[in-house]
Amino acid sequence: MKDFADDKDLRDAIRARIRAPESDCLADLIQTADLSSERRAGMTERAIGLVKAIRAGDNNSLMELFLEEYGLSTDEGVALMCLAEALLRVPDTETIDALIEDKIAPSEWGQHLGHSSSSLVNASTWALMITGSVLDEGDTKGIGHVLRAAVKRVGEPVIRRAVSAAMKELGAQFVLGRDIEEAMKNARKQEKRGYTYSYDMLGEAAKTEADARRFHLSYSRAISSLAPACTSKVIRENPGISVKLSALFPRYEESQRERVMQILVPRCRSLALLAKSVGMGFNIDAEEADRLDLSLDVIEAVLSDPSLADWDGFGVVVQAYGKRASLVIDWLNDLATRLDRNIMVRLVKGAYWDTEVKLAQVKGLDGFPVFTNKCITDVSYVACARQLLAMDRIYPQFATHNARTVAAILDLAQNRAKSTFEFQRLHGMGEALHDLVLSDEGTRCRIYAPVGPHKDLLAYLVRRLLENGANSSFVNQIVDEDVPPEVVAADPFEAALALPVPAENPRTVMPKDLFPSRPNSRGFDLTDTVVLAEIEDARGPFR
Repeated sequence: MKDFADDKDLRDAIRARIRAPESDCLADLIQTADLSSERRAGMTERAIGLVKAIRAGDNNSLMELFLEEYGLSTDEGVALMCLAEALLRVPDTETIDALIEDKIAPSEWGQHLGHSSSSLVNASTWALMITGSVLDEGDTKGIGHVLRAAVKRVGEPVIRRAVSAAMKELGAQFVLGRDIEEAMKNARKQEKRGYTYSYDMLGEAAKTEADARRFHLSYSRAISSLAPACTSKVIRENPGISVKLSALFPRYEESQRERVMQILVPRCRSLALLAKSVGMGFNIDAEEADRLDLSLDVIEAVLSDPSLADWDGFGVVVQAYGKRASLVIDWLNDLATRLDRNIMVRLVKGAYWDTEVKLAQVKGLDGFPVFTNKCITDVSYVACARQLLAMDRIYPQFATHNARTVAAILDLAQNRAKSTFEFQRLHGMGEALHDLVLSDEGTRCRIYAPVGPHKDLLAYLVRRLLENGANSSFVNQIVDEDVPPEVVAADPFEAALALPVPAENPRTVMPKDLFPSRPNSRGFDLTDTVVLAEIEDARGPFR
């Protein structure tokens, strides 16, 4: 843990790190991780063994098989990604038809037919291939013409329903249940094997006050429904729930700080009290980078409530791809110490990378709040894991589907009792890896499970595909036999140490260089309290 005089120093350090140069952050992270090359080599060997064991089994999830066939490195994968994302905003059936024709017809679906070991993926490929043939007017002779004519007589609504059905079929693999009761029923099979669950009510940020009240009621009902399942006196053995602060107040933003503290904090506190009353874990989910400073104030205000004393079920999610992650962990440990509480911290890689990069570019800021090199994010995750495992007041929850990361954590935690930390995975992903770790290592594992109707799934599914669809992602590589286990389990520290200075990825265009013919106009981050203070100081003489 870094040495800071008080909470103010820590918060100032967090604010100063928001868009710090990657090379500076990397130097601090390597120092925090404090791993010799020999110890990292041992982690690599352990990870290679996990990769080989996963490939030798037959337990890859539909998501992994789907990404193997339709990763974002293929034109077809990009077409499906665009289609799924765009359907969020489609206003009418005519636009849906045009969108499907634009995205499906030009692609070479036939080259994927029969390649997957999953019959469902192959069936989807066949449907997409037929749809593409129907929509393609290029060939006017032979059986293709007859087939197109026959299906066209049925009409575009059939194709529209087929695409919708395919989305629902895919969605069913990633949503545990349409409501909390169905989700609890579906969870029993994995619970018998030793898994526990953290339930996430599907839905993005509230846009209106009515949305916020509906989300609040949904969370309250879910906690009440889960109460009978909270049978253990040890909270970490009971199910938990994850809450997005942006779902509880439609103006969850820096410019509305006073209203946030007046309205959002009591709403969050009421849910935390309800979770405490039934003995359940309660996690504050991660948000975009521009809400982090505000989130920390909300977290402190809620956790400081005397009525939440003697409860170790309060949790916070930290995103390792953020340049401030390591300092946030120091701050959370300091907060727990000051309040004499024990808390949980779920460490994730991060879910909004594309958004964070694009927003910084559009605003013309002086850098990014996230790392542009994946290897630095992986280094950050291990460094943060080392911090968490050294903190007595924090129960670490390591959310990852990466065998290399799992191997590193098992090595770092070798002198700790297995009951003092847990792994986490997403429902529908990482099954083979965590089944191995659960059986061979005896560690705890919790499944993060979305709950809700399929109409609310798409935004969540798009984030999952963006996170894992790139051909460099572990989820994509683990099922690709052409990628050697040594490559899949490669040491991120080695790759990070080989980066030039500055370490920013040249393939990620810096905001100032967004336009090739001229410098981008400089913008101001009006969610950054440091920037806001500078603006206020500059305005002062003219008051």
